[in-house]
Amino acid sequence: MRTTLTLDDDVAALLDRVREGRGLSLKQAVNEALRYGLQQMMAPARPRRPYRTATVSLGRCLVGSLDDVAAALAAAEGETFR
Repeated sequence: MRTTLTLDDDVAALLDRVREGRGLSLKQAVNEALRYGLQQMMAPARPRRPYRTATVSLGRCLVGSLDDVAAALAAAEGETFR
């Protein structure tokens, strides 16, 4: 199949590096890159392990209730805060 393809500058630069490194023609490099990329896109996604964080006990709450913000700040900053 014959077609016109417009490449972004970064893609063209990477393609040139591949061509020079492997000694390929532009056609060979584009076909190889497309084959590899399309195979990766068609492959089923690998299952991801769920992210887990370790739990840590922070101890008891040092402030009676966090509902009263002024009281919580007074306890944290000292009574002189009020």
